[in-house]
This record gives sequence, C-alpha cells and structure tokens, in this order.
Amino acid sequence: MTRARCLIVVLACLLVLPLAGWAADLPAVTARQTAQGTQYSLTLQLLALMTALTLLPSILLAMTSFVRIIVVMSILRQALGTAQTPPNLVLVGLSLFLTLFIMTPVLTEVHQNALLPYLNDNMPFDKAVALAQEPIRAFMLRQTREDDISLFMEIARNAPVATPQEVPFTTLMPAFLTSELKSAFTIGFMIYIPFVVIDLIVASVLMSMGMMMLSPMMISMPFKLMLFVLVDGWSLTMGSLASSFVMP
Repeated sequence: MTRARCLIVVLACLLVLPLAGWAADLPAVTARQTAQGTQYSLTLQLLALMTALTLLPSILLAMTSFVRIIVVMSILRQALGTAQTPPNLVLVGLSLFLTLFIMTPVLTEVHQNALLPYLNDNMPFDKAVALAQEPIRAFMLRQTREDDISLFMEIARNAPVATPQEVPFTTLMPAFLTSELKSAFTIGFMIYIPFVVIDLIVASVLMSMGMMMLSPMMISMPFKLMLFVLVDGWSLTMGSLASSFVMP
C-alpha cells in the first residue's frame, strides 16, 4: 500500500503541477473595499486548481488497469443474473486490489527512479515528475491500439510522430481508455457466451414442458452459479484479466 500511495502522490503532482504553476502568480484570495464593507473573492486559477483536485481520483484510475477490470466484473455479474451480488463495494474493492497487483512493476519503477531521489533531495521536482511519467506512459502505450492512437491524432490534427513515445499525453489518454473499453467488452463477450447458452437451454426445456409463465432466469441462475463455482470461475476470471495486460 505504501507504493500505491507513492504512485498516487506522484501522479497527483504530475497532473496538478501545471495548474499549480498557473495559479502561483496570483493571490489565492483578493479583498475589495465596497460601501457595504470588505468583500473577498477567489481567483479563477484557484477555482480551476480545486476543480482539478476533485477530479484526480477519476483521472488516476483512468491511467491504470482499473477501467478494464471493473467493466469486466460488471458484465460478469450481469451474466450471472445475480442483480446486486456481489455488491458494488465488493467489485470496486476487488478491482482496486487487482489493479494494485497488476501495476506493481510500474509502482516499483516510479518509486525507485522518481520518488526516492526526490525525497532524498537528489533530484528537482520537475525532473522527478518527468521520470514518474515515463513508466506510466510506457504502460499505457503497451495497452493502446495503434488505430486508436491514429484516430485521436487525426481528430486533434497533430503532426505525425516518429515514435510512440512522442504521442502527446492528452492524445494518449483517450486512446488508452478507448482501447481498454474494447478489450473489456471483448473479454466480457467471451464470459457471457456460456451463460447465454444455459439460459437458452433452460428456456427451451420450460417451453417444451408448457411452463411458459415461469421465468427462465429464476431457474437458470442456480445452474449458472453451480457452473461458475465448479470451473473455479473467480480464479479463471482474475487470472485471465491479469494476463490480458501486456507487461515488460
């Protein structure tokens, strides 16, 4: 968990540093004398910085493997037909810890190459942020499809780049998220197929028995749960998700 906190701190600094520098030139609070007395107001730069801080958790999760994992988990729960079981809190917690497991190499690299030298006063802050960005960018590039990068490069009308490392970060993030959603729905489709087959078999049996008023979902859910437990579904799903990421 220490490495996870280190990554969060470094990424937060990475994302907030431009806004912080932008807001540093002006006072945070200004005072103005009026007939009714002294009125205080916040600068627009400070408001923008505070807004960015509220969006940091979503931005940080969007730069990791969390998106793919939570989407697949949601599709799996819907395929099982168990409504709110497991609950959202359990799925989010499971996705967070699996994300931490997958991102461990990136966390280690950020911790050793950027955070430790900065904490030991051996490196300036801006260089530490630049070094912390490199493993995160490399992780995102390995998961992103080239056609998605080309699509957003074309939309942004950016000049062609010689290497993937030259892709602007603002272009890489939407391309990464698009690729993650594609991968998540592909994995979710493969997971959904056996459960659809069970639903079709149960519906056909009930139809042949003349029990048309009985919901097939009510009958098929125990069979789907039994199948999922017999094949050790959770271990298979977790292992498949972890191995689906391209790591160095």
